[in-house]
Amino acid sequence: MNPRASLLVQALARPADCLAWPLHQWELLMQQARRANLMARLEVAFERAGVHAQLPVGPRKHFDSIRRVADSQVRAVRWEARQIAAALQDMPGMPVVMLKGAAYVLAELPVAQGRLFSDVDILVPRERVPGVESSLMAAGWQNSHHDAYDQRYYREWMHEIPPMQHALRETVIDVHHNILPLSGRIRLDAGLLLAAAQPLAAWPGLSRLGDADLVLHSACHLFLDGEFDKGLRDLVDLDALLRHFGGHAEFWPSLQQRARELGVGRVLFYALRYTALILQTPVPQQAHQALQDLAPNALVLRLMDAVFIRALQPDHPSCESAGTGAARRWLYLRAHWMRMPLHLLLPHLIRKTFKRDPDDEVVVQAKT
Repeated sequence: MNPRASLLVQALARPADCLAWPLHQWELLMQQARRANLMARLEVAFERAGVHAQLPVGPRKHFDSIRRVADSQVRAVRWEARQIAAALQDMPGMPVVMLKGAAYVLAELPVAQGRLFSDVDILVPRERVPGVESSLMAAGWQNSHHDAYDQRYYREWMHEIPPMQHALRETVIDVHHNILPLSGRIRLDAGLLLAAAQPLAAWPGLSRLGDADLVLHSACHLFLDGEFDKGLRDLVDLDALLRHFGGHAEFWPSLQQRARELGVGRVLFYALRYTALILQTPVPQQAHQALQDLAPNALVLRLMDAVFIRALQPDHPSCESAGTGAARRWLYLRAHWMRMPLHLLLPHLIRKTFKRDPDDEVVVQAKT
């Protein structure tokens, strides 16, 4: 176990060890879990370890409450998926690929258990985006960003259009045409993702990414996005996906091959390294070795270890060590560097620094 590991990381990696903890450690554990948006996932870890019935009374009450929230969100995601499928049924033959949390729920994957949501994400072919947007608007979703620069930022440079919020339900849908920005330093052919998507049998008209692509999308979201206040939650997603699919020996070579095919081999290197280091994910040694040619040099790797191990802890004062704040700031800037070339990045950062858009004042929390 890493010496800087938080109580939450220790509990997720070895749930049974928590039974010997004094009450003050349990109180701190619950605070960390709440800040990391991992309360429900922590309960799932205790249930899978077979120790849930032995937990202190206080934590069990908190878990009962958050379980009701998680169950409600699952029902809401399923409802929202039906509305999306209905809204897009006038576009036959077009793949509608559910992404991230919604995909996990509809596919009934173990990673969905205890996962909380803020919106629903879908992936469609880029050339079909105008039609998708029109159909969703006809069904009640509205564009949530009205600033001309934001519209250009999303539509010309990013991998999605501005988020759309439903006028009545206030749920938010993100329409993607790729999983990485068009202006990014890593270019990814979204057609390969769509071609390998798997239909969701119980959800006509909807699909999910292939097994390897689910892992790689999760890895790209974590290691290229730059939002590390919830970084541990995304790492837990990766851990759950790898444990689920990794039970089949043939998965690991196919995952490595797919990462190279999509051009995200180094992202996968980081994903396997830090899930294993932080959450003790059982990654075969051969899988690590197979990606060594894609690893950064020793000096860069030491830097990445220093920043990721600090940043991938709960965003709670008790989890901060020397350099934690600097690590997260550096990763935020790195994410922007990976997202945009310098001639676009500098004006973008200057604009965001000195101009606060009215749309940024409203934080939309979807009911899903």
